[in-house]
Amino acid sequence: MSPRDLVSRARSLSIDWIAITDHNSMANCAAYASVAKEAGLAFSWGVELQTSEEIHLLVYFDDADAAQAFDKELYASLLPLENDPDFLGDQVVIDENEQILRMENRALINSSLWDLTEACEKARSFGGYVVPAHVDAGANSILSQLGMMPEEPSFDAFGITAGLDTAKFVLRNPWFKGKSLLRSSDAHYLADLGTGIARIRCQEPSVKELRLACLSLDDRRLE
Repeated sequence: MSPRDLVSRARSLSIDWIAITDHNSMANCAAYASVAKEAGLAFSWGVELQTSEEIHLLVYFDDADAAQAFDKELYASLLPLENDPDFLGDQVVIDENEQILRMENRALINSSLWDLTEACEKARSFGGYVVPAHVDAGANSILSQLGMMPEEPSFDAFGITAGLDTAKFVLRNPWFKGKSLLRSSDAHYLADLGTGIARIRCQEPSVKELRLACLSLDDRRLE
């Protein structure tokens, strides 16, 4: 999904705020942020981090510099395995015009050496807001990998897949009753964009405001 195609598609769907959360890398966020800004679309830097337990965590940032600093730490923590482009495809870093700046040779599909606790501590030390990804999924979710929700680390919100029936999910998993469930499209293709959205009542599109909404504080909330 090129930056301009993705932003155009988001605009056509009346989406006001997006985040890019590539797997274990924020190298392409700058390109999407630039195009989103041109189009007047709110944008947050993000990443889908894979822990040593193979749990996927979404980490969102308000500060681009902090995000890039964290990205360097995350990259250094990845297993030192090379990407196989014939099997997994090329990993390209692009600019806002979809020009290739460089190829990423480290296999981003693999895990960080950080476990769940360390990953959360590291992300939060850089100002990142951590949300367990797609908790209802049968693979790479905190539930699928651990079999239960740990007491620590704690979270304000939990990501869910685009089409989840939340009432049935909470009935099967009563621990999530009353918890903030953050729905997203997790789109890998343009056609998937908008299949799952969150409506957020807040004063501005920022990660700080997202956290307040997930905590239902000061008239902010997920709707």
